Amino acid sequence: MTKLFQHLGLAAAACAVALCGCATRPEAPRMAARAPARPAPPTLRDQAPAPSGLAVQASAFEAFMRHARRIDPAFGGPSDVAQALQTAATHEPHELEAGMIAYAALAALQEPRFVAAARAEGPDLARRIAADPQAVLALPGAEAAEARASGALYAEGSALSGEGEKIKHAAYTVQHQAWAKAKVPDAAGRLSRVKRLSGEAYQPAREDAAELQMSLAGAARRSGAPSPVVARGLALAALSVLGETRQAQSLMSEPRTTSCLHMAKLNLYQCLASAGPHYEDIFCLGQHAMIDPGQCVVEATEARAEAPRRVAVTRASFTR
Repeated sequence: MTKLFQHLGLAAAACAVALCGCATRPEAPRMAARAPARPAPPTLRDQAPAPSGLAVQASAFEAFMRHARRIDPAFGGPSDVAQALQTAATHEPHELEAGMIAYAALAALQEPRFVAAARAEGPDLARRIAADPQAVLALPGAEAAEARASGALYAEGSALSGEGEKIKHAAYTVQHQAWAKAKVPDAAGRLSRVKRLSGEAYQPAREDAAELQMSLAGAARRSGAPSPVVARGLALAALSVLGETRQAQSLMSEPRTTSCLHMAKLNLYQCLASAGPHYEDIFCLGQHAMIDPGQCVVEATEARAEAPRRVAVTRASFTR
């Protein structure tokens, strides 16, 4: 019996030792030394955010140019021609010109050095711009901002003119189809609708803000002497950086560009008034609703652009 208790005592002691060993918490592993955190990538703090009003004005320009250049030259019938005319007619010349200058301003705001220089100048810069908008061209970074603004406008204008040439060519190739040679029904009503659409204000669409950003991000730079429109764009950009928007209205037009865009619209009206069959409407669309305004935008980037060219509208223009 004594030996039995001795064995039990030894067993209990062994169990106690085992339990103590199980209850003992292992030492926490040492944490490996952390590598120093990488610094955050630098941000373009000197790049000014676009004021919402400026972005809306620029979107009016970009949206018209985008929709117009997407017109398909493969016309399948009168309804396609009518829809294309409505698309290309939806711009008011004053609004398009103001949007063009706002678009140039947003392009200039992509240049950090220019933005930083405008901010550093402070209110004194606004006073100098009020006296002479071209004073902004002396700022550090202005040359790079000019190249951005000029390149952005040139790309938009040349793209629209190029697509207009395709539409104009379609006015000739479509003439072998019977529907294209038929008279446009209610030609007077069609002209009235085009004039009404030409006077309607821009209505922002949901996708326009993103399309505007992509358009500006993909624009190339174009060097050369700054045109009056580009200079106004830079002045507008500088004023937006300073929060001085009261004098912006005086920068939103330029006489030569105003004349060019109005002449393009008047030529469109005159062309449609004298057009007969559908293929003549296609010619009016390509030449006066696309090529002409596109060329106005291209010429707005040129420091010494010639006077706007007026395309003579005659019935002989439509046929070969």
